[in-house]
Amino acid sequence: MRRRIRLVVLLASLLAGALLLGVPRAASRAQAPEGTAVITGTVHGKQGQVVEGAAVRLVAQGTGDELEGGVTQADGRFALMVPETVPDDLVIHVERAHYEDMAVVLDPEAVEGLRQGQPVALPDIHLLRQVNASFWIATLIFAGMLALIGLGKLHNTLTALLGVTLIFFVSYLGGALNHDLFILDFSGALRYVDWNVIFLIMGMMIIIAAVERTGLFQWLAYNAYRLSGGRVWLLIPILMLVTGVTSAMLDNVTTMLLMTPITVQIALTLGISPLALLMPEVMASNVVGISTLIGTPTNILIGSFAKISFNGFLSNLTPGVLLAFVGLVIYSELVYRGEIHGSESEEVSHLLLERLAERAKITEPEDLKKAGVVGAFMLLLFITGEHVHLVPAVTAIMGATVLLIWTRPDIDEMIEEVDWTTLVFFMALFIVVGAVQEVGLVSVVADVIGRLVAGNLVVAILVVTWSSALLSTVIANIPFTAAMLPVVGYLTATVPGAHSKVIFYCLSVGSGMGGNGSLIGASANMVTAGISERAGYPISFAYFLKKGLPALLITVGLGTIWLLLRFIVFPGTAT
Repeated sequence: MRRRIRLVVLLASLLAGALLLGVPRAASRAQAPEGTAVITGTVHGKQGQVVEGAAVRLVAQGTGDELEGGVTQADGRFALMVPETVPDDLVIHVERAHYEDMAVVLDPEAVEGLRQGQPVALPDIHLLRQVNASFWIATLIFAGMLALIGLGKLHNTLTALLGVTLIFFVSYLGGALNHDLFILDFSGALRYVDWNVIFLIMGMMIIIAAVERTGLFQWLAYNAYRLSGGRVWLLIPILMLVTGVTSAMLDNVTTMLLMTPITVQIALTLGISPLALLMPEVMASNVVGISTLIGTPTNILIGSFAKISFNGFLSNLTPGVLLAFVGLVIYSELVYRGEIHGSESEEVSHLLLERLAERAKITEPEDLKKAGVVGAFMLLLFITGEHVHLVPAVTAIMGATVLLIWTRPDIDEMIEEVDWTTLVFFMALFIVVGAVQEVGLVSVVADVIGRLVAGNLVVAILVVTWSSALLSTVIANIPFTAAMLPVVGYLTATVPGAHSKVIFYCLSVGSGMGGNGSLIGASANMVTAGISERAGYPISFAYFLKKGLPALLITVGLGTIWLLLRFIVFPGTAT
């Protein structure tokens, strides 16, 4: 009975998550009763990004009385209902933490229109960033978190939680004494957590745990080793290719959730460190994933903002991705040659093959068939879900729920297999990165990039590609990409020759391949590190930086060459 209750609770949580993630949000525009005069407008930041949560007040300037108030919604819009008696001196005050206050005086013509019941649409309101104590404190907390992760003095999850604790401590206790110390409140922090990523990972972890019981991973390990003939140097590019292609068709986070347990099994059976296979795999995932719209979370953001189709990414980036992939394979073979040396003798290969054959048995064939049916359905939804606005997280939750109901595993074992440590790390990291976004650090960086470009397309390609790549090593590429989109949109509209959306493709290459530069650069990296650590092989920040930074330089360099050829040397071939 207890087991059934727990199963019901877990399934209810998953279904609730699916409903929260899958139901489209209601239109965020404030609605006024019919026949009532309203004042509408949109609030933007300096780079053109919408500003949510800004307080908007309609005030009679002469008396100082507040006539109406509201806040900007997720799309930056607001709507204020006007009272029946309309004073002559109306002014709109816009206030938001970390921005300079703005006052907009309504002209006499607009006031007269309101008296006649006509709505008034204001020009876009642009707020300027305010650099105060909260900016520097949040920046120091963020830098300190990165330093602690890099030094490995604390567990990554504990370090991220410490960063969140300091942000809330300063915001609530310090902010009560001085408003300039306020950084982020709890409700604001939750807005920065990418729940799509969290539920996607949780759902896929449950599915992997259910499939692992069937013996599939051992069977795959046996066949992968048999295919390579015991030649580990050949096994590395095979696994990289499989991982890369899968990442392009699904997404790199899901791919690494599937591939990491298989790879660990193969490596341990071969008697080599799993890192010699996992590192090339996750780097290949980040590189090849950018060839399609759904391959990486950053591409999903870019495609939605810039209206770039699946075919747009495929045709404009795939040749460059293949070039970068070849360079990554050569680099991986050279770097890990020492670690795989001595694991390929004929006698060892024969013994390992026998050992693998003994363990390569499907223990639960019926459950594996059910998992295959669910997996095929999920693959179809992953590929086609974008047409009905079905996010991958919902697909993962639905798949996990159906598989649990169909196979009826031990629910306690399933819960234990979910890597809650990694999930907590993700949530805490999103909040800390959200804090530096909130105070304007990311906007400052983006503003500097905009100044460097100065209207030159070649300079724009180089600056956006390489700044995105290098900054993605210290700022997770998902929030960095989101912050850069308005900047790239501005450059696309103002830089001559950028109408081909080349600068958006530069952002894709830089942020996607730049995720290989550090452990926190891409979500797939942290997922891989979490599973590897549970297997007894932790991937430290310093280790990832040592192996990943040279890969970043090679792949981004090759990707840049392709971008220049595609859009500068042969611009007529761009689609």
